[in-house]
Amino acid sequence: MASDQTRTSILAAAERLYADRGFGDVTLRDIVAEASVNLAAVNYHFGSKDELIAELFVTRSIATNRERLHELKMAEEQGGGRAPIEVILRALVGPTLRGCLGPENQRSTAARFMIRASIESVPPIRRIKNREIDHLRKFVGAMRRALPDRSDVDIYWGLNFALAMAHHTIRESERLTKLSEGKCDLDDVEDVVARVVSVATMALTMGKIEAKAPARALARDAR
Repeated sequence: MASDQTRTSILAAAERLYADRGFGDVTLRDIVAEASVNLAAVNYHFGSKDELIAELFVTRSIATNRERLHELKMAEEQGGGRAPIEVILRALVGPTLRGCLGPENQRSTAARFMIRASIESVPPIRRIKNREIDHLRKFVGAMRRALPDRSDVDIYWGLNFALAMAHHTIRESERLTKLSEGKCDLDDVEDVVARVVSVATMALTMGKIEAKAPARALARDAR
């Protein structure tokens, strides 16, 4: 088997197994059996299980982030350099939700792998998430331009909450469907995107709420 074909086979096999069984239950021996290669081939191309997981996650994340940034660029160009906050948030969370939800995507190996990556906190993925934040800085800049009256702290929290809502919706889609007895339609992905964007927009544009001082600090000041 040619080197490139071997690498591709290993990646495809690993993604299928991780999507089906999770990161903790899949061994390198499982992957080499699925890919019909030997263990030396995995070590040669990736070095370790963590590096293999990292490459899979980076490959999928790059595609999502590219789509995010393309939507953001288009929105700012149409707005003359300044896009509405709801359009910025749609560019931020839309690609992630569209990539993982919906009847077609939920059956795809790529979508199920990214859902696993969202649910299971494994070191190689945590390291990448904590390191690769440059694309998010571009969204912070766009949000500042859209909401010049908001502080940087408000902007960072707003971005964080929008991402958290999107990822929680992906992770807990089955539970929400059962809880709502099917009233919340997770297959209507554009409705899901609109709801996340709506709540995130309200949080950023409503009147500023002063953070309450911790009880200990209040007690100390009262002395």
